[in-house]
Amino acid sequence: MSKRYTAAHWGAFEVRGYGDDLRLNPVADDPHPSRIGAGWVSAIQDTKARIHGPVVRRGWLKDRDKNRCAGDRFVPVSWETALDLVSGELERVRTHHGNSAIFAGSYGWASAGRFHHAQSHLRRFLNTIGGFTRSVNTYSHGAAEVLLPHVTGMSHRQFQDQITSWPLIAENCELLVAFGGVSARTAQLTSSGTTGHEVPGWVNRAFSNGMTMALISPQRGDAADHDAVEWFPIRPGTDMALMLAIAYELVRIEAVDLAFLERYTVGWDALKDHISGASDGIAKTPRWAAEICDVDTDAIVELASRMARSRTMITVSWSLQRAEHGEQPLWMGLALAAMLGQIGRPGTGFGFGYGSMTAIGRPAKLIGWPSVPQGPNAVPDFIPVARIADLLERPGEVFHYNGEQHRFPDTRLVYWVGGNPFHHHQDLNRLEQAWQRPEAVIVHEHSWTATAARADIVLPATSPLERNDIMINRRDPSLIWMSRAMDPLGESRNDYDIFAELADRLGTGQAFTDGRSSAQWLAWLWESCVRVADENGIELPSFESFQELGRFDCPNTSETRIQFRDFVADPDRHALGTVSGKIELSSSAIADMDLDGMASHPHWKRSGETVTDAPSGALFLISPQPDTRLHAQLDNGNESRRAKIDGREPCYMHPDTATARGIGAGDIVLIENARGACLAGAVLTEDIRLDTIALATGALLDLHWIDGRRIDINGNPNVLTRDEGCSHLSQGNMAHTAIVFLSRFRGDAPQATTFHAPSMVADPSLR
Repeated sequence: MSKRYTAAHWGAFEVRGYGDDLRLNPVADDPHPSRIGAGWVSAIQDTKARIHGPVVRRGWLKDRDKNRCAGDRFVPVSWETALDLVSGELERVRTHHGNSAIFAGSYGWASAGRFHHAQSHLRRFLNTIGGFTRSVNTYSHGAAEVLLPHVTGMSHRQFQDQITSWPLIAENCELLVAFGGVSARTAQLTSSGTTGHEVPGWVNRAFSNGMTMALISPQRGDAADHDAVEWFPIRPGTDMALMLAIAYELVRIEAVDLAFLERYTVGWDALKDHISGASDGIAKTPRWAAEICDVDTDAIVELASRMARSRTMITVSWSLQRAEHGEQPLWMGLALAAMLGQIGRPGTGFGFGYGSMTAIGRPAKLIGWPSVPQGPNAVPDFIPVARIADLLERPGEVFHYNGEQHRFPDTRLVYWVGGNPFHHHQDLNRLEQAWQRPEAVIVHEHSWTATAARADIVLPATSPLERNDIMINRRDPSLIWMSRAMDPLGESRNDYDIFAELADRLGTGQAFTDGRSSAQWLAWLWESCVRVADENGIELPSFESFQELGRFDCPNTSETRIQFRDFVADPDRHALGTVSGKIELSSSAIADMDLDGMASHPHWKRSGETVTDAPSGALFLISPQPDTRLHAQLDNGNESRRAKIDGREPCYMHPDTATARGIGAGDIVLIENARGACLAGAVLTEDIRLDTIALATGALLDLHWIDGRRIDINGNPNVLTRDEGCSHLSQGNMAHTAIVFLSRFRGDAPQATTFHAPSMVADPSLR
């Protein structure tokens, strides 16, 4: 009897039963199955949270008002009416304002399926009617995406493709210096799906071979609980100062590989002058850094010595560059590895993102599998992905990005599918105000997210469990036929089918569908995979056989890589794509941009928001990925709910921090600053700094009026975080640069309402 499978960004599963009897079991060969998967079925089958049919916000339908603060009621309408409204708005906006007035960011991790990829369908559809304003880069690593081409000559994707493989670290590395950690929480995930979670296994194998880890993080939980881990509880946002002090000490003890720097890098003299203080009068000594980082001077000296005498890998987590001046620690981490001269060797050198996703460093052959083409976008306008509020608030104004000046277009319509900006964006109160400016907001969604509740037209989309698809990931050796495991809820439709009908209304039906149904596109996709596989010496089964098997494991796909190996072996023949052809410790291209706050080399610049300059009682806020859900996905699932305290997100704090504020374990706490406030449940742990609290990202936003102000009662940290670009170079987000104030909540805390649908008005008179 054939098996049925499905897949998600958090793993692959064997499907047992159907519908109400559905059970998902992690595939048997997954060595460390994700906790997240345990909440998937319950979240999707939560009928109170699901969107059952097309609805239109009452105020918009009646008066075209823009009051999208999640307090209005919705009117159920037919699919015919909803599609007429959507197509009419698209036609109106593009006719009167041009296609650049349509913003379709649709950032999100909607599905691991290659065909039912919501953003791709939206973009393909809009490109058939003249295009749209798009977003570029990611919230995950936006600063790195702009910086890496300048200093390594590689895009972020190219850099990740060539990152040194975990087996080589496990066999050769003696000291892993982990700025930001190697977290098991984030290692649960991989974009486009995964059949296994290997990171904990590789780390344990490295420990068994004698490797030690220096964990540099304000939280002890950002690395494995193992005797080989030494925790350096650094003050948030000060990693750059610590790196510079390590560099100073390497110079002092004459442990810098000057021959490597001469042959493979440019800019050492400029960086050395910054380290020594020759250029700014501040010597970046361990004593100097100790005061900034709150790390013992002797510990910094000893760490530098260990790095010099060990086979050392320096890794920087994605989280570090999501901060003010976020490019700097990434750049300096690379510079430290160059100073040690261990780049290009097996298991040592520099890495970015180990543990940030499970596939980073996976020893697998990379295969360029096909996808459904999106077509050309005739609109040149774009924004860096984290600048949504700026886009809506500042039409026509100039913004800086990667050495160029651009203007924000005048956005009249927002179209969002498969994502929830009212989770992943910063300063959500500001975003909510900016969200009132467009003339129409259209959302496809399967459940009532905070974004759906702030839309004008909401179209019910199927979830990945309600349709067939194929998991195809160039970093995973398996292909998964994602079998439909339950019937679509209510009137839900696939995004593809929704856009096909809209395209018909707008006269581009054939251009969008190419005459294919969803099932025919899946067959086309598989046949395209067969051709790619053949080019790689792999014989795939027929489409019918693949569906019967449910899973195909590509043979002979194990492959290890060493970052910069070819370049180090022959820097002339394999020159990098930088201006100099070398690793750039000082970049003339960045210097020529003449950007405020950016030097030509990695440099220290104090954050504009820090507890050392704040009123008494201020704390750092960090907002890591939780281990019970993916961002906000599945927050209504039983696994995420079980981890909450009185229905609210846990907030982790040191016992002394709590005692000083009269807080006990399990108390409801108020976290606030000038940007907003939220409630959370107190969890006490000694594995965090006294001046830091951790509140995981992803609690569904639920704003209530309490004592004259709007407070999120679920614990969404992004009502507190800063919505500014981390620099004029990348405009990446700075979610981890935020200070807050903490107290025990004394009032009656409302119970969450965000897991339920908004109020409906069934009467077409809109009373």
